[in-house]
Amino acid sequence: KVLVTILDVNDNAPDVTITSATSSISENSSAGAMIALFNVHDKDSGENGQVTCSIPEHLPFKLEKSYGNYYSLVTDKALDREEVSMHNITVRVTDRGNPPLSTDTHISLHIEDINDNPPAFIQTVYSAYIMENNPRGTSIYSLTAHDSDIGENGHVSYSIADDSVHSASLSSIVSINSETGVLYALCSFDYEQFRELKLGVIARDSGDPPLSSSVSLTLFILDQNDNAPEILYPAFPTDGSSGVELAPRSAEPGYLVTKVVAVDADSGQNAWLSYHLLKATEPGLFSVGLHSGEIRTLRAFLDKDTLKQNLIVAVTDNGEPPLSATVTITIAVADSIPEILSELSNLETPDDLKDSSLTLYLVISVAAISCLFFTF
Repeated sequence: KVLVTILDVNDNAPDVTITSATSSISENSSAGAMIALFNVHDKDSGENGQVTCSIPEHLPFKLEKSYGNYYSLVTDKALDREEVSMHNITVRVTDRGNPPLSTDTHISLHIEDINDNPPAFIQTVYSAYIMENNPRGTSIYSLTAHDSDIGENGHVSYSIADDSVHSASLSSIVSINSETGVLYALCSFDYEQFRELKLGVIARDSGDPPLSSSVSLTLFILDQNDNAPEILYPAFPTDGSSGVELAPRSAEPGYLVTKVVAVDADSGQNAWLSYHLLKATEPGLFSVGLHSGEIRTLRAFLDKDTLKQNLIVAVTDNGEPPLSATVTITIAVADSIPEILSELSNLETPDDLKDSSLTLYLVISVAAISCLFFTF
């Protein structure tokens, strides 16, 4: 009898049989959650049949030996779908033969999303600018928030934090499109009423429970030249009289007679005022400061100069287009108030006499015509 012993060589690669596996797992799964269970077998014997299992080191998974030739693939740490939404895991089983043989098994794992990310704005504070007197319904600004989640967890809707401005509800002043985040003006803004508007915008996802974040938006109202200058002095008398400024006859050139004071409700260059002399009884007698509004004499008074000087001064702003207002100033040339009163009465006397003579002639004419009529 001849006994022949067959010596084993490493001519069989390991066999891998997956007994159970999951194709997806929630990202909030705790460490140690099982992904797959598989059996490893090598037909060779001795060291040629002994195997080791491994996976790439950078993956958040690990291999654990369960019992016998069974191994389990489990999570090693918390998963984050927003970092990696799908893992392709390669399990390599290698025997100890010389040369070693190995078998690769591929497992695909999808990470299921949970609502763990609130909507996020790019900036923490936003600002927008709008010209006053805007039409109602004008688009003001657009805000966008991004949500790293998917599906309903990543669907963002927008709203405005309820507040009040100048005793008015904020919802009556501005509105926001809940889907697009576009802001609209519900009224025409007035720079003179308020110059800025602060509001809070809320972005909320549709997850369960929903997550939200808010951001501050400051709306700056830009001025428009919609207000004409208002003249404060000289003011129009309320008793029906006409205001009169007094200038002494002995005034030297450059004498300050009076000053026109005006304000403009606008701001910036729209409120820069300039003063111009439009009309004067005696041209060349008075001047008006371009920016000060001061009315000064250009020369000394002469005997031929009219006692009562009327000036028309225009106040113009620097807007586009410019707006203006005018004021009429009466200047009496005299050294004292009693003197001016007496001179004014002397000037009015001839007119009064003229009026009386005219009335007398009219009466005589009417009487003569009446007598002629009765005679006829």
